[in-house]
Amino acid sequence: MPASPFTCVGFLPSIDERCTHIILGSMPGAASLKAQQYYAHPQNRFWRLMAYLLEGGEPPQGYAARLQMLLRHHIALWDSIASCEREGSLDAAIREVKPNDFSALLARYPRLSTFCLNGGKAAAIFRSANKSLLKRTDLIFHTLPSTSAANARWRFDDLKRAWREALPIDH
Repeated sequence: MPASPFTCVGFLPSIDERCTHIILGSMPGAASLKAQQYYAHPQNRFWRLMAYLLEGGEPPQGYAARLQMLLRHHIALWDSIASCEREGSLDAAIREVKPNDFSALLARYPRLSTFCLNGGKAAAIFRSANKSLLKRTDLIFHTLPSTSAANARWRFDDLKRAWREALPIDH
């Protein structure tokens, strides 16, 4: 008998008033939910990619330092989904979606202007739940290839090229 899906509840955003960009995943996977950390699965390339693009090096060891690295570059981190039903970690298994409230987030953090959607599921959920935001001419939306190891057809060099265009990179 297959296991039944369980309710997944996402994290609060990592954000401050200086953020201009926000990276949105879909819903943290099982490893991330267990660790209570974004992108905690060791095979996910997110932190390695961010460290390389933003600071030209390896990711900081501690989770708090990783979040601070993003905030130094005015990048917030959150998810398209507030809660859902899912068995396992794959986006394809996500059901019964409750989206996060981005209108409220933009009211609280008006400097946000660029949305970086990490993968197809994050983009699809965001777009279906935020049609009015998509019409705003002061906001930019980038649908980017997922950093998940499940997205194996995108090599690290391919991810670097795709993501570089969307991020506020100084070097």
